[in-house]
Amino acid sequence: MAAIRVLIVDDHPLVRGGLRSLLQRTGEFDVVGEGADGYEAVELAALHAPDVILLDVAMPRLNGADAAQYIRDKAPLAGVIMLSMHADESYVLRALKSGARGYLLKASPESEVLSAIRAVAAGQAYFSPAITKILVEEYVSEMRRRGVEDSYDLLTFREKEILQLLVSGKSNKEISATLNVSVATIETHRNNIFQKLHVHNLPELILYAVRKGLVA
Repeated sequence: MAAIRVLIVDDHPLVRGGLRSLLQRTGEFDVVGEGADGYEAVELAALHAPDVILLDVAMPRLNGADAAQYIRDKAPLAGVIMLSMHADESYVLRALKSGARGYLLKASPESEVLSAIRAVAAGQAYFSPAITKILVEEYVSEMRRRGVEDSYDLLTFREKEILQLLVSGKSNKEISATLNVSVATIETHRNNIFQKLHVHNLPELILYAVRKGLVA
C-alpha cells in the first residue's frame, strides 16, 4: 500500500518535530511538508496535495479554522485534522464548519494520532475519545435539564442508515447510488433527519453523531 501523505502545520517546532518523528517511525506515512502558520498551510496544501493535514488551531497570521476553509478550495481531497488544547463544543463545531474531518487534543497519546490519520485518510471522521466523552456528558446533562427525550429514536431505520452515510462523508449522489434510490429521495430523508434532530447543517449533524457515539 502507498504511504499516507501527511502535511504537518504547527507554530511550535518541537510539536512539528515530535509528530514527524512519530510518523516516520511507523513506515506507514510520508511527511510531505511542514508549516508554521495558516498561510503556509494553504500554500503547502496546494503544492503537495497531501492525503491528511495535521493543522494546529491557534497559529499566528491565520488560524487553523480559517486556513482549513481556504484549504477546501486549494486541496479539496485533503482530510484536515485539527490539533487543539481545547475540548470545548464551540471549538469542535467551528472546526467542523471549516471542513475538518478530525479533532485531536494535543494531549492525545501517540496511538490516537495514528488512528486519527488512518481514519481520515480512509474518508472517515475521528475525534479524540476525551472530546467525545465531554460532548456526551454535556448532551445528556442538557437533555435532563430540558426534560426531553433523545430524538434519535424518532428516526426510521432508513434515516438512521442515511445519517451514518452522511457523517462518514458520503454525498447525496454517493448515498443514492449505494442505496439504489434517487437523489431526490435522499434529499427528502436528509431534510427529515435535520428536522427531527433539530440540526441545521452537516457539521451540526456530525457533532450530534459524535455525542451519540456514532462517530469514532
